[in-house]
Amino acid sequence: MGKAVKPGTADGSASAAAIQEPSAWLLNCRIMHERLRPKRHRFVYPAFYVRVDLDRLHSIGNAWFGVDRYRPLSLRRRDHGPCDGSDLATWMRAQLRAAGLHEADGRIWLQAFPRVFGYAFNPIAFWFCHDRDGGLRALLAEVRNTFGERHCYLLHAPDREAITRSTVLRCKKVLHVSPFCRVEGGYVFRVGETRGNTSIAIDYHDAQGLLIRTALHGALVPLTGTSALTALARQPFLSLGVVFRIHWQALRLAMKKVPFHGKRPVPDPVADKSSTQS
Repeated sequence: MGKAVKPGTADGSASAAAIQEPSAWLLNCRIMHERLRPKRHRFVYPAFYVRVDLDRLHSIGNAWFGVDRYRPLSLRRRDHGPCDGSDLATWMRAQLRAAGLHEADGRIWLQAFPRVFGYAFNPIAFWFCHDRDGGLRALLAEVRNTFGERHCYLLHAPDREAITRSTVLRCKKVLHVSPFCRVEGGYVFRVGETRGNTSIAIDYHDAQGLLIRTALHGALVPLTGTSALTALARQPFLSLGVVFRIHWQALRLAMKKVPFHGKRPVPDPVADKSSTQS
């Protein structure tokens, strides 16, 4: 396949990058979540994502991972975007055009938890939208809650320049996620990628200020049969573990007597430049 280059970086031309870069990556990472008040609550756990080039889904697959086919690890188009099984790159580019983000005219990568033996729950999936030179121009955060609801936050730099590690991406909170938080305030995202390492930080601010910090950091490796099998062997219960941890941590918060707000109705979508309803 040739020398691999980091997703989203240019190596002289977009066509050269397409030839040299794998069409799918595996991100082995650790996820940290910390609540600051009224009681401090922090936990860290390992996980792995798959990251796929939406224009090359047809070329992705091996004995352990497949797209729209049964494999121990898999990704299904109907789980994301329009959720109807249609072309994801076409849908994402339509969202970019509607938002006036014409600079994001390059490759699009979807990073999500894979289905494991047919099952998955994705609290958040990330869509990385680049320009033709490899610069990151937009990030779509596709957020789900355990009540079956979903919202997509489309983020870009305030000046519409390329997104770097120092770029602050903001959006208003729209989707009810946790019964221990209200639907108010907003999120601050920061994204960084260097030498095959990826980091994403998400700070949630409510009406009183910073409430929750979430961060993931890990290393990208090409998604091959060997790397997929290794990840599966290390975490065969990835999908079930995600759901279990959500409920276990909720129980711990309840035991700490953190205020419980219950399941509140999702408010009407707010049309602004930093978020869009899917």
